[in-house]
Amino acid sequence: MFLFTLASQDVTDLAHDDALHDFHDVVRLWHSDLLSFVHGDLPRMAIIIVIAFVLARIVGFFVNRMRDLADRQTENPQRASELRTVAAILRATAYGIIGFIVLLHILSVFNINLTPLLASAGVVGVGIGLGAQSLFKDVLNGIFILIENQYNVGDTVRIAGLTGTVEDLTLRVTTLRDANGAVHYIPNSQIATVSNTSRDFTIATLNLTVDASANPDRVLDILRSTALAVRNDSAFQQIALADPVVPGVDAIAGRVVTYPVSIRVAVNQKDAILRELRRRIIQAFEQNAIPLGTDPNNILLMHHEENKPSS
Repeated sequence: MFLFTLASQDVTDLAHDDALHDFHDVVRLWHSDLLSFVHGDLPRMAIIIVIAFVLARIVGFFVNRMRDLADRQTENPQRASELRTVAAILRATAYGIIGFIVLLHILSVFNINLTPLLASAGVVGVGIGLGAQSLFKDVLNGIFILIENQYNVGDTVRIAGLTGTVEDLTLRVTTLRDANGAVHYIPNSQIATVSNTSRDFTIATLNLTVDASANPDRVLDILRSTALAVRNDSAFQQIALADPVVPGVDAIAGRVVTYPVSIRVAVNQKDAILRELRRRIIQAFEQNAIPLGTDPNNILLMHHEENKPSS
């Protein structure tokens, strides 16, 4: 019995020694791995984080410059809003890319196999790219429209074969309302050429047709004096930016003579001054017995009706 008890104690002590030896081996391995991490992997991680921090600071610098530029756009709040939108998009996109790159490098530091992850991301990226090419084109073109300030909300533009006033502008679509009141939603990827008639000034042009029997010199004098009177009117002094231009006879079609009148006016203000110009020209022509031009086809039709025998 004593020998059996002694043998059991020896076995227990041996198992305890083995466990203690295994524990020391584990601690030794942990210590070795920790030293390897501190001397090798930790500096790599520190360098990655420092580079990411520097890149984030550079992005933040440009974002803050854009925001400061937006704050100085006190006379154009729409432009300020667009700059802030672009700054927010730039910040979010840049931070997302930097974070993704940092994550990949940190995973490689811990010896995590990135091949399955990159392969899955590649497959997903190809699928998204094939299914949303037009969306990416819309967003990319929208960013360039905002950055280059091609047009803003309220501008009158001609894009994608349509003419109207811009009612809304996003990264994906431009909302346009034409003269008939119809609203058009135009994807930004379909906008290849922009014709903006709301920049700096607009040319208000009126083509007057006068009968060939009128003296051209007299007609030109009446048109110049009438247009200049409209230009000097107190109601239009802030609208008209330059004196009117009446170059002379522009075209002759049968007995119809065309005289163009043009005035440089403020943006989106030509309709009011053209209405007033038409009204005064009609009054001046009536006072001076200047006949307006008539379509020769109408004259022949009237002549035919007058000579038609009565039944």
